[in-house]
Amino acid sequence: MKKLMVILFLLASVSAVPQRAFDTGEYFKFRIHYGIVNAGYATLEVKEATRSGKKVHHVVGKGYTTGMTKFFFKVEDLYESYFDKITGQPYQFVRKIDEGGYTKNQEGFFNQGNNTVLVKDYKNKKQKTFSVPENVQDIVSTFYYLRNHPDVDKMKVGESIAVDMFFDDETTKFKLKFIGRENISTKFGTVSAMIFRPYVQAGRVFKEEESLTVWISDDKNKVPLRIKASLAVGSLKADLEEYRGLSHPFNAK
Repeated sequence: MKKLMVILFLLASVSAVPQRAFDTGEYFKFRIHYGIVNAGYATLEVKEATRSGKKVHHVVGKGYTTGMTKFFFKVEDLYESYFDKITGQPYQFVRKIDEGGYTKNQEGFFNQGNNTVLVKDYKNKKQKTFSVPENVQDIVSTFYYLRNHPDVDKMKVGESIAVDMFFDDETTKFKLKFIGRENISTKFGTVSAMIFRPYVQAGRVFKEEESLTVWISDDKNKVPLRIKASLAVGSLKADLEEYRGLSHPFNAK
């Protein structure tokens, strides 16, 4: 559960930019299972804000444990991202987390023109500027950037797409591998889904590099439906529990 929100933001969904897979008002709620236990919930909501004199997307993500899980391992995470509506490039991120007593309180400000990000660490009362590649994403904006990626619908089984992602004071290459398609059963009915496997760092949390599998609706919305993860101890599953504000019809049989 320690990386609850990280796992959710690594859910990848996709479509072409003109389709605009999402817009202001979209909302997702996920139910998190740790084994057979209902461990908590996570939400993602697309709002609107103003940065540099223009309207931008403001995504707010929250994750929290419930019930006995909260008693044994309390998680209260807040992730935010402000990014351009057209290019998807981030302007700012916020990360406030409390995961079993492990806390962070950071805010990052991107200068895409200079390829830098200024990270303010409020917990430790310090700040530092990092050099980053062109078109770098933060962990939240990566999710939404991929939903509007022009190539994923064209991917063949086994192919991957890579994105430079800034997270934990460093830039990593986040890779998304296409596995195939299948119909899956959800609380909303049977949904045609695309299956992806994000490449993640092995050892700290996950059993291996390819221990995550995600299911995304095979439509213009690219709704994240399900994620399964093999952890260093046990397994985790997240299912879409609630949604609203989709930009396109959601087909479930």
